[in-house]
Amino acid sequence: MFRKKIAILGSTGSIGKTFIEIIKKDKKNFDIQLLSAHQNYKQLINQAKELGVKNLVITNQKSFHKVKSDKKYKDINIYSNFKIFNKIFKKKIDYVMSSIIGIDGLEPTLNSIKFTKNILIANKESLICGWNLISSELKKNKTRFIPIDSEHFSIWSLIDQNKNIKNIEKVYITASGGSFLNLPLKHFSKIQNDKALIHPNWKMGKKITVDSSTMMNKVFEVIEAKNIFGLNYNQIEILIHPNSYAHAIIKFYNGIIKVLLHETSMKIPIYNSIYINDYMNKITTDNLDLHKLNNLDLRIPEKKRYPILKILNKLVNTHSLYETALVKINDNLVKKFLEKKINYNQLVNLIIKFANKKEFLILRNKPANNIEKIKKIMKLVDLKINALDI
Repeated sequence: MFRKKIAILGSTGSIGKTFIEIIKKDKKNFDIQLLSAHQNYKQLINQAKELGVKNLVITNQKSFHKVKSDKKYKDINIYSNFKIFNKIFKKKIDYVMSSIIGIDGLEPTLNSIKFTKNILIANKESLICGWNLISSELKKNKTRFIPIDSEHFSIWSLIDQNKNIKNIEKVYITASGGSFLNLPLKHFSKIQNDKALIHPNWKMGKKITVDSSTMMNKVFEVIEAKNIFGLNYNQIEILIHPNSYAHAIIKFYNGIIKVLLHETSMKIPIYNSIYINDYMNKITTDNLDLHKLNNLDLRIPEKKRYPILKILNKLVNTHSLYETALVKINDNLVKKFLEKKINYNQLVNLIIKFANKKEFLILRNKPANNIEKIKKIMKLVDLKINALDI
């Protein structure tokens, strides 16, 4: 039996590390061909040694030169960018996991599609800003795309790996409600910044925890679902589900409703993305929690609690540069929030303010059909927000 060949772009991040932990338990069936990191080269080297990986990409130039000049690593091929796929992959490998953080993940994701049979994408920015480009490459190279975000992997699974897309009447994406689900609205004006960094269910990074509290993460997940599955926005709805046990609910035209449930662990969608329909391999998870199962407690989100959800009304069904602007507006303002330059209420109000600016709304008529245009809009957003006196 041949070992499945894999490349992991962004192997030192949380998704990459989880992927590696899964593979380490089944080394006989997997062969990691390439790992990459930006500047966390020490962890990258340790991963390479442990798994016998001979090809590494380090995109931070200082870190790259430090490792490249060290004779200890002469047996490893060290590269500074992703323009080397054709040197390493002489024919299509089995899987590429793209988990590089931010818009920096778009270009390597696009470049890797032609070299793999399956691409697993955990990079939101790629799926939101660059979906036109990704879908074109997928079709051209006959590469299968598997979404890794728990909500989209759940939808993908419930519709039998895209075979039942035309039968979908409604998709319900669930949300925990974040840090302030149960906070009385009268106390919102006094929210302290650090409270937005406490998530009730998931262990996540600071930025995504803040996005969960404002519900901006769900705005992005709706955009992703529309892109990935070719839906219209009126087919997608957000429901609050405080236990985070149900990850997607789909109503089909024939009246059947399917729900996918699993524990709050990214390990589960990642594991099942490489063991598709393989029910013999066992993953260790908690036992079924009947308390959670009996208390799904689904609710419609309050607009007063989550005013950012009004941005959904601005979206159009075509894929445009407006979504790129939204990503950058949010990234920039959350960064200022984490640096304590603005408070929570300013964060929410400024996101809505910039999302409603005419100069960004007109982008809804402009397709995101090349990387240069995407980068240009991101620079424009930076200029506008950095001009604020905060």
